[in-house]
Amino acid sequence: MRGQIVKTSVDVAGSGFAVIDRLYERGSKQQESLGGSCANVLWSLAMLNRSVVPILSLGDDATGFEMVHEFESVGADTRYITRHAGRLSPVLVQFLDATTGEHHFSFTCPDTSTRFPAYRPIELSELDAARPIVENCAVFYSDRISPAIVEAMRATAEAGGIVYFEPSAVSDEALFRQALRYTSIIKFSEERLGHVLRPHLSEMQIFGMVTHGERGLEVVHGNYEVSCSAITAPRVLDTCGSGDMVSVGLIDRLLGAAATAATLSLEHVVAGARAGQSLASANCGFVGARGLFRELGAAAARQALDTRH
Repeated sequence: MRGQIVKTSVDVAGSGFAVIDRLYERGSKQQESLGGSCANVLWSLAMLNRSVVPILSLGDDATGFEMVHEFESVGADTRYITRHAGRLSPVLVQFLDATTGEHHFSFTCPDTSTRFPAYRPIELSELDAARPIVENCAVFYSDRISPAIVEAMRATAEAGGIVYFEPSAVSDEALFRQALRYTSIIKFSEERLGHVLRPHLSEMQIFGMVTHGERGLEVVHGNYEVSCSAITAPRVLDTCGSGDMVSVGLIDRLLGAAATAATLSLEHVVAGARAGQSLASANCGFVGARGLFRELGAAAARQALDTRH
């Protein structure tokens, strides 16, 4: 039954937007690394010594190899990343202005003006091998949906695990509504999806994390709302990945509390949100969505997570 407390063998499984992120600054490429919210969250949690299983569909090319290698380098279990012959793996370009910390993205190569390969979600056939994972994970994370991803959400929810859903848009309303049936926590931007989701949070009886950019966020559950003001960053070089770091902090805190869908509380979510905001604030001082981890390592990230504000 959904909400049943189960013994889990995996901390976090996830499927969603994972790409190679090419960072350009002042017109030239500065670095290339794993990117996309799903990849950033899973990689960072693996760095924090959580057991992590990405379930992805990639090409059997150099880009796909690079993505798998980055996950392997932090100890993630990559057995459920499917590599397809004849397919190219997805790439995204980030243009950064380090003087302001602002950035924007493009799916077109700035050097050749050609369109990069697009992200593709997993198929049901690719999920089949990973069913024991999604049925035995404490948390399932996704920032995209497809029939296979929603099926994974269902499997986790019915086994008593927490489903963490971070949508950026609603493309398929019927599938989206189905995903919400299995969601424990939904994180979304007020600007992008507030008009769609905010009116229904109380009736859905799931935990909502509503982000307001520089103004912070709110945690909403039923008739309860808790405002969490933004934590001022000591320095700002790059704000990319701030939202992902909030998710990392929340999921890490839930794992530390051994929370399940049945025991999840407002206190759990608020404490996790504040830990994530602290991590996001510290991460702004480094270039790249996971700059703090890359420059100073997991110990510095853990220190940021444990800082009280």
